[in-house]
Amino acid sequence: MACPGHLKSSITASIRDQLSGGRPEVQTPSAQQHAFENSQEFNRKRFDIMEQAEDLGLQVEEIYYNASPAVLYEQALKHEEGSSITSTGALSVTSGRKTGRSPGDKRTQAFCNHNQALASLAFIPIFEMACPGHLKSSITASIRDQLAGGRPEVHSPSAQQHAFENSQEFNRKRFDIMEQAEDLGLQVEEIYYNASPAVLYEQALKHEEGSSITSTGALSVTSGRKTGRSPGDKRIVEENDSVRDIWWGKVNIKLDPTSFQINRERAVDYLNTRKRLYVVDGFAGWDEEYRVPIRVITSRAYHALFMQNMLVPPSDRELDAFESNAFPRPFVIFNAGCFPCNRHTQGMTSSTSVALSLCQGEMVILGSQYAGEMKKGVFTVMMYHMPLRPERHLSPAERALPLHSSCNVGPAGDVSLFFGLSGTGKTTLSADPARELIGDDEHVWTSKGVFNIEGGCYAKCINLSKEKEPEIFQAIRFGSVLENVVFDKWDRQVDYDDVSITENTRCAYPLHFIPNARIPAKVDTHPSNVILLTCDAFGVLPPISKLTKEQVMYHFISGYTAKVAGTEMGVTEPQATFSACFGGPFLAMHPFQYAEMLAAKLEAHRGHAWLLNTGWVGGKYGVGERCPLKYTRQLVDAVHDGTLANLPEDQWEAMPGFGLRMPRCSVKGVPKELLRPEEAWAARGQAPDDYWKAADHLAQLFVSNFKGYADHCSQDVVSAGPQQSSVDLKERKFEPEARMHPAA
Repeated sequence: MACPGHLKSSITASIRDQLSGGRPEVQTPSAQQHAFENSQEFNRKRFDIMEQAEDLGLQVEEIYYNASPAVLYEQALKHEEGSSITSTGALSVTSGRKTGRSPGDKRTQAFCNHNQALASLAFIPIFEMACPGHLKSSITASIRDQLAGGRPEVHSPSAQQHAFENSQEFNRKRFDIMEQAEDLGLQVEEIYYNASPAVLYEQALKHEEGSSITSTGALSVTSGRKTGRSPGDKRIVEENDSVRDIWWGKVNIKLDPTSFQINRERAVDYLNTRKRLYVVDGFAGWDEEYRVPIRVITSRAYHALFMQNMLVPPSDRELDAFESNAFPRPFVIFNAGCFPCNRHTQGMTSSTSVALSLCQGEMVILGSQYAGEMKKGVFTVMMYHMPLRPERHLSPAERALPLHSSCNVGPAGDVSLFFGLSGTGKTTLSADPARELIGDDEHVWTSKGVFNIEGGCYAKCINLSKEKEPEIFQAIRFGSVLENVVFDKWDRQVDYDDVSITENTRCAYPLHFIPNARIPAKVDTHPSNVILLTCDAFGVLPPISKLTKEQVMYHFISGYTAKVAGTEMGVTEPQATFSACFGGPFLAMHPFQYAEMLAAKLEAHRGHAWLLNTGWVGGKYGVGERCPLKYTRQLVDAVHDGTLANLPEDQWEAMPGFGLRMPRCSVKGVPKELLRPEEAWAARGQAPDDYWKAADHLAQLFVSNFKGYADHCSQDVVSAGPQQSSVDLKERKFEPEARMHPAA
């Protein structure tokens, strides 16, 4: 009985009288008083209503008492024919044969069997292939090739031209896709193409266990056993055209073409066994010159809605020409994540496989239903293709640079890029109400400016609150997808502090759900500032430092932050974390390639680079304190308004052992002693030797990590990081001009 537990017994008693089939018993005042006096005791008994079914006269399996709108939406969609969700999130229902009151039939004992009324309504199937009618034929042709079960046919240039010339005629034929199912290789009854959020809600609620509507209207889903990415199961096919460009190793593990085709066929075979499939067409990138057309074929409505939020949505005009503009074909994601790979296939190490063929233009997912695999797979595709555009032979400053960063733009058109790993404040600091948001995670810096790769945001939800992150909190509404969150089964309120399923709770929502987001998400201005964020739990790095060209490359390649003690079992001291280019798992090429392009673009467009430490000051974690957010925001403001860039060179001093240039004076109300780590330690009563010991430890961690990249880097870049023991250098002060050259 779906009702608050403490009410079960009293409701049971009430319904006994109302559904006993006879007239309600008329009690005397004394009997009513007696019943009232005993009601509390009856409440305490809390009889199981299902065990009392016969006594109640109820021949039903479930009773929903004063259920929340979210619960009633789900019940209507699952059990009442003709119920649907509209584009605005309203519940649309049918009342059967009667569409108004029947005053002439009013009787004291009137009774209407709702289920019979609904059953009398003839059901007319709306979807065979659910897509715009004029697109059925062209989509049919495309999916025929992609789901035929074999390798894509490679056409000669003349054959491709012939197919292109005939595409318009084929559009006009508008073949019925269900009649062409055998020709398509699809053994499915229904295909939903770029379906609306309302349709995908209905599909998920009806057919995907664990799907629910939350109190704010978001779709809550579960991703099964996998609640995060599986980087150890990622593979890239070794192909002649890309083998020299890929950074092979732990990040990009080689897969032979035969194994990829085995996995592809396994995925296609599984998809062909489904009753229904979902197809999404969209773009990776808002810039028409650089964007990559993406097609997703999946068996889950959850995945389709997720990717519709994360890809850039095509306009009607772009959708009409999607196939022809995707010449020779879109990049296709076969998501058969509900079905495992064969672990005995060569190159597989588990039942999960995430494999990309960059030259064939396909991605195959097996054994993981976590939607983030698709998002980051697309990002890896962009990480490979963008540096080769517009032409491979162009200089680093002229080619397109993909970045794992957030981006915003000020009222004057000044653009800032923010890089940072989890917990550094990238999302918080880039969500500035005084500046327009271009995007929160993935961008490309071209010869024209910057564009967002994505059409939406994929925000972490752990400990989310309206007070801390109001923009994200308000974005979780109808059309959003919540992953693996815990909510109250009765009122559907989400508990963002509950991590019993996973700490990696997420929400995917369209970019336009953020009030200050710029649509289209691009800007034809080059970044004025690049901010590398770190959360240094050792308390060694200054809150703000100005970087030279070589230091930008060194710290960009390093991608440093620290895990805080207590956040994971067994972590009792701060632990350094390094992720190349602040996105190591998604890189396609060697980190130096991206770092070289970043430094070249900064130099060409006279941008400034900064290292911003949002971590601890005055001591390590447990001794010092985290830099107050108000001071961090003031330093970001000082970056944006030019205060820091306009500081004279004599107001900067090199930090011993690291060479980072830190201010000699206070900045916009941020105390000077806070900006200088050694002085911050002393102000909290820490001994100088304690500081230098911590500094030496962190310096050695940097040196050890960078050994994996040094062979690809110039000596100037290697020398831009910590070089010697800080203990030996504590008596010396370096001038920045002695071994470094400013970027601008």
